[in-house]
Amino acid sequence: MTVLVNPRALRDHKARHFKMLIGGEWVSASADPIERVAPSHGVVVSSFQAGSKADAERAISAARNAFDTGPWSRMTGSERSRILLKAADLIAARSEELAYLDAIEAGKPISQVKGEIAGSVDIWRYAAALARDLHGESYNTLGEATLGVVLREAIGVVSIITPWNFPFLIVGQKLPFALAAGCTTVVKPSELTSGSTLVLGEILQEAGVPDGVVNIVTGTGPEVGAVMTSHPQVDMVSFTGSTGVGKLTMTNAAQTLKKVSLELGGKNPQIVFPDADLEAFIDAAVFGAYFNAGECCNAGSRLILHKSIAKDVVSRVSELARGVKVGDPLDPTTKVGAMITPQHLEKVAAYIAGAKDKGVEVAHGGETLDLGMGQFMAPTILSGVTPDMAVAREEVFGPVLSVLTFETTAEAVEIANSVDYGLSAGVWSRDFDTCLTIGRKVRAGTVWMNTFMDGASELPFGGYKQSGLGRELGRHSVEDYTETKTLNMHIGARTGWWMPQAADRRG
Repeated sequence: MTVLVNPRALRDHKARHFKMLIGGEWVSASADPIERVAPSHGVVVSSFQAGSKADAERAISAARNAFDTGPWSRMTGSERSRILLKAADLIAARSEELAYLDAIEAGKPISQVKGEIAGSVDIWRYAAALARDLHGESYNTLGEATLGVVLREAIGVVSIITPWNFPFLIVGQKLPFALAAGCTTVVKPSELTSGSTLVLGEILQEAGVPDGVVNIVTGTGPEVGAVMTSHPQVDMVSFTGSTGVGKLTMTNAAQTLKKVSLELGGKNPQIVFPDADLEAFIDAAVFGAYFNAGECCNAGSRLILHKSIAKDVVSRVSELARGVKVGDPLDPTTKVGAMITPQHLEKVAAYIAGAKDKGVEVAHGGETLDLGMGQFMAPTILSGVTPDMAVAREEVFGPVLSVLTFETTAEAVEIANSVDYGLSAGVWSRDFDTCLTIGRKVRAGTVWMNTFMDGASELPFGGYKQSGLGRELGRHSVEDYTETKTLNMHIGARTGWWMPQAADRRG
């Protein structure tokens, strides 16, 4: 493991002060702003408005009015598509600014964030295409006197709540599809990493999104998020975050039976057979575990290795992990940046300590790193983990890789499915029969075969079990933000149970 950090990288940084976007106006909250300290450098880099319940209610009212009386939901698909395409171009033009904000606020490596912004641009363009393709159905096979038409109409006002680990990418997996469908929105980014989402608000205004269609309220979950998930004028909630908060979101939304889309936690396995291309897998194992410092719902945090190769694989993964650069997120060669908060670092360290108490071997890492500022965790490999241990079952959300072993395919599947989550999984074998067998039996929303954490805007993303409800991305993602309406049309004179009696009276 190579450690690097530049203590003076943010020496001349001037904290950026943001306002909230409500009804097309940039406004301040009444409370003192929230200051964000860079997790990598220990200096204040941004300040955000501490929104209140009243601010959230104003934003919801603005979105409601924009949907009920404004032009957005009444535009043609091609008109909305043109605006979304312009937004994508503007995101690309400001990509350096957006990447810098996410890097300093979340502690993410700058080279990684630039890739995320590029991926977001592609998602916005894909959503723009879907705006023109959204359609209903017609049924002309119901008899000569009946024609059925099924419409897809925008569901209305959507509350979008996003997490701190992928601030710009995840809002891009939700907002453009809601807009493509004709919805209006209230967006709450994490109070730790709101900067890039607020810049997105500027971009959408410049692109021509009408006032009130996108409102952005910053602040905490109890103050702002609770209102957004329970308010009767909100028609749908789209939330990404922890499973615990997802359950609370669902409870709040149940008060008015809102539609809910949840993308939650994961404890994702990579199952490796003896005939796998181990050279390719070793790289994927290190990438899957330490990408975004392991603060990733898709992290490949469980290696489920065939016993015959376990010792060799652990040795090789450890060897590659030693070369992973940890440190300054603004250094383009950094692979692992800072942990999001000191409290989260302590939580991850506690998982490692608990595993060691159970007799688990630390094959690599295992310690927090004192770099003179910020909070960093060494990439860690825990060997000899058993399925009943907390590090094998719970989402650690840090750069911690747990190694388990199996002897039969059935045992591998049983271990993979033994947790509460089912977001993603990987399987490695040169025998595609093996890959397909695992792919069909593992209960996860995505199963990668001989690769890990690949993605495309066209492919749906979401999980089984306590990893969430619904899917994002893919061609049906716009439909998630719609309601279906049936128009049942009768042609010609109608006959029924009352008509014969009426005929008798006429006679």
